Amino acid sequence: MTAHPDDRFGWTRFYMEFADKLLAYRDNRGPLAEAVRRECAIFGINYLEDDLYEDGTEGPFLDICPFSTMASFNIAFKRHGIRNAIAQKLGEVVGVIGQPPNGFQGIPTINATVPRLFGRSRYGGADNIDALWRVFEDALQFAADYGDESTKRSFVASYDRAIQTGWQEETRWRVWNLTLGLSWARPWTYPSIYTEAAREWINDLGISLNPDEPLSGSEYLELVKELKEHFHEYPRSFPELSEEAYQLHGGDGSRLQPPSYPDDTDPTQPAPEPSGAEEYTVEDIISDGCFVEQQKLEMILHRLSAKKNLILQGPPGTGKTWLAKKLAFALIGQVNNNFVHRFQFHPNLSYEDFVRGYRPYGDEGKLTLTDGPFLELADVARRDSSNKYVMVIEEINRGNPAQTFGEMLTLLEADKRNFGEALALAYPRSSSERIFIPPNVYVIGTMNVADRSIAMVDLALRRRFAFVDLEPVFGEVWRNWVNDKCDIPIDFLSDIEQRMISLNEQIAADRTLGPQFRVGHSYVTPPEGESITNPAEWFKQVVETEIGPLLDEYWFDNTQKAESAKSELLADL
Repeated sequence: MTAHPDDRFGWTRFYMEFADKLLAYRDNRGPLAEAVRRECAIFGINYLEDDLYEDGTEGPFLDICPFSTMASFNIAFKRHGIRNAIAQKLGEVVGVIGQPPNGFQGIPTINATVPRLFGRSRYGGADNIDALWRVFEDALQFAADYGDESTKRSFVASYDRAIQTGWQEETRWRVWNLTLGLSWARPWTYPSIYTEAAREWINDLGISLNPDEPLSGSEYLELVKELKEHFHEYPRSFPELSEEAYQLHGGDGSRLQPPSYPDDTDPTQPAPEPSGAEEYTVEDIISDGCFVEQQKLEMILHRLSAKKNLILQGPPGTGKTWLAKKLAFALIGQVNNNFVHRFQFHPNLSYEDFVRGYRPYGDEGKLTLTDGPFLELADVARRDSSNKYVMVIEEINRGNPAQTFGEMLTLLEADKRNFGEALALAYPRSSSERIFIPPNVYVIGTMNVADRSIAMVDLALRRRFAFVDLEPVFGEVWRNWVNDKCDIPIDFLSDIEQRMISLNEQIAADRTLGPQFRVGHSYVTPPEGESITNPAEWFKQVVETEIGPLLDEYWFDNTQKAESAKSELLADL
């Protein structure tokens, strides 16, 4: 197969040239291993530092196979910039002329736990490496002479030897790793069946592939033949196989764990240390300064868990944004911003900005199909199904939510969070691409119901979200919290409370306004820890700079009424 015309798979040119240049190191592997160790160490990657020599001593790996070399920039990193940097440096080492890819669409990645395909020296690592170099060379030759019986026999023989030689206990895992390496070297010729998702994808095509039965060399080539025949009827490619397998089944291999090995072979590296984040609950929301009753908070959290999409609506100053983030922490069970993504809607926001569209990229400003923040979050969540991910959308009704979400509006429904309900997007990456929102994605929106510039919310959006009203909350809980955290006397707070309640009654009774225009408690709730030494001066400043301008906007056609309301707030302080 030749290079695909689709730019999103432009990375294949670099990978194929890298493999060609790499072959020159077959008989000079020491410098290659040293270069890989050096460049990976910059980013804290140490998979070549723990060899166990035949005499029982330990040290770095002095030898390396071609597939493990390419694995160094195909580990399942969270940031593509690391992959690009390592690929560029190693490309320079082996003499690649082309530039490394800026995007890695459709490239299957290897588990970061054990990214090398060979074992330690004491357990036959040298034999592993020799066998892998042989199948690497034969694979490149067979890709060039596809259909030639002689090169086919050589490839099958070296493939079978490679999966029979090694430290790993399970033959099927050797097969999966090897096909992954072959797909890097010649992505248009060899498919990767490393991931469970890829194997499920192949089965979905009607091609039987038993995940518990490892493939021999001849069986693997037969699979390649069947897939190519299928592609004649349904035009696709092996990079698209990897891409679509991930999209439809979720996961690119980064979550797959290798089998456990006996202590006398080659143990995997230890699992990462836990984050140590403390548990976060509804009780913590209250102690952080929420004046909503615990029973209501528990109801809100329950609705979010069940519906998966929730909007907090209410007058200005009722703590919608603050509570949205706290609810997100309570949902995931810890204060961890890695799982909570914040975004704000505005009138100029489009589907192309939020979901997917063409945007300028690079120095030349070439238009590139790019995923927006919502698809990026869904992508991360799909890879990490063991955790919950929350997108907090501020001012969700400030733009046109139905237009901005597009097809996502249908996919947001809780009972459509599976690949069986996947839909094509307005800007697909391939004719067969289908997208779904994974069940571990949650959306919390905030809505200011007093903004005159915002149109009514689309009914289709309302059906997908649970709506919760927040109101100005004063009373004993509010007074005690502000007194304790900000040193404002209780008597003064009681006076402020009465002034605010009186103002809100006046606003609610006004036929041109109504209850949704009341002024929330956040206006008169200082940040925790801010000691107020002069409460009267503090309240005066709040009225003059925050509440007053809001009242001027409310009664823009009746300035006398606005001035009267401000005067009543400040009278006899």
